[in-house]
Amino acid sequence: MTPLVFSFLTLFPELLEPFAREALIGKACGRGLIDVNLVNMRDFAENKHLKVDDTPYGGGAGMVIRVDVAQRALHSLPPADEVILFTPAGQRFDQRVAEELAQKSHMVFLCGRYEGFDARVENLVTRELSIGDFVMMGGEAAAACVLEAVSRLRPGVLGDEESHQADSFSSGLLDYPEYTRPLEWQGQAVPTVLTSGNHAAIRQWRRGEALRRTLERRPDLLNTAPLEPADSATLLNLGVHAEQLAQWGAPPPPAQRRRKKDTSSS
Repeated sequence: MTPLVFSFLTLFPELLEPFAREALIGKACGRGLIDVNLVNMRDFAENKHLKVDDTPYGGGAGMVIRVDVAQRALHSLPPADEVILFTPAGQRFDQRVAEELAQKSHMVFLCGRYEGFDARVENLVTRELSIGDFVMMGGEAAAACVLEAVSRLRPGVLGDEESHQADSFSSGLLDYPEYTRPLEWQGQAVPTVLTSGNHAAIRQWRRGEALRRTLERRPDLLNTAPLEPADSATLLNLGVHAEQLAQWGAPPPPAQRRRKKDTSSS
């Protein structure tokens, strides 16, 4: 399989180096499943002081990364499926976007610093992304988030190929709670269904817990989650009104089977 290539244009490649070397990302790089290419934009400054920024026209605090530096760095790389700029104005990065990006072969990410890039850099990119409505000192932390979220979706990166399918947001819901040893801890016991060996009951319990957690903590997700008739029945039992289910576009719960009358004679 051809590796998925992440190219990061940054002024501080040393911030991203640990993510390319350690844990599962490092192992995936070693096995040729992904490739992390760290490009120092200072190498394309074309001045003896390796200066990549300048004062903004019109005045104001801070420095702005030059568009010509960014362009030269981009042109040093092979063609990419996506050229992505991290910016507060970008599309919100979520699991759906991660799944889309995991299908690419080469992506370039521009990690800003200072007051960001010259606005003309926007003409060089194919997509703008944001990891949330807050401001950081640079794009490297956002890049690390995207690297981990996308890489784990590539076949072979995780030890269990099915593990990411049950993760929070992959199913449209929050994940169900997990338990391990000890069986009882400070008066809190592992739910007995998980030690029953009844796999159908375990699946049903986990789905119900995912629905309960989502309803309690992130009810907004239920508006877009792919719900099934059995989910509607569970949500009704959790106190959700039928009108709310309709607003979420949830299917009606399964019809209850009527018991057949016993017509046998005594």
